[in-house]
Amino acid sequence: MSTVTVQTQETTTTSPQWMVWAGRVVSVLPVLIVLMSSRWKLTEAPFYVREWGRIGWQTPDLPFIASLQLGAIVLYLIPQTSVLGCVILTGYLGGAIASYVRIGALYPPLVPLTTGIRRNPVGCARVMRRGGTNGAA
Repeated sequence: MSTVTVQTQETTTTSPQWMVWAGRVVSVLPVLIVLMSSRWKLTEAPFYVREWGRIGWQTPDLPFIASLQLGAIVLYLIPQTSVLGCVILTGYLGGAIASYVRIGALYPPLVPLTTGIRRNPVGCARVMRRGGTNGAA
């Protein structure tokens, strides 16, 4: 039996500082949008309760949905669980879009859609590029 030895070269490239900060800003914007939505749900802001009823949800569901949002954000921000958080946020935002499409409203789905577009490529691709640990390795 023969032995094969394979040599690999590791190349490390560092990104310019402006790119690092641009990535951080683009990553934090969707988090802030979801946190703001959670706050409105937990405080039962009158305009949000009206919108919540308009799309067919009951007011007692607000704290539960807010806790799901906060849980997903926490998972997304922890490097070891960021892929799971990314998947849960994708499902949540898809459900938000479906709720508006179901009633035929075109404007509000733009908010979860743009939030998902900003978060998904940046967050999920960054996590996958670094081996699923969001840079913690």
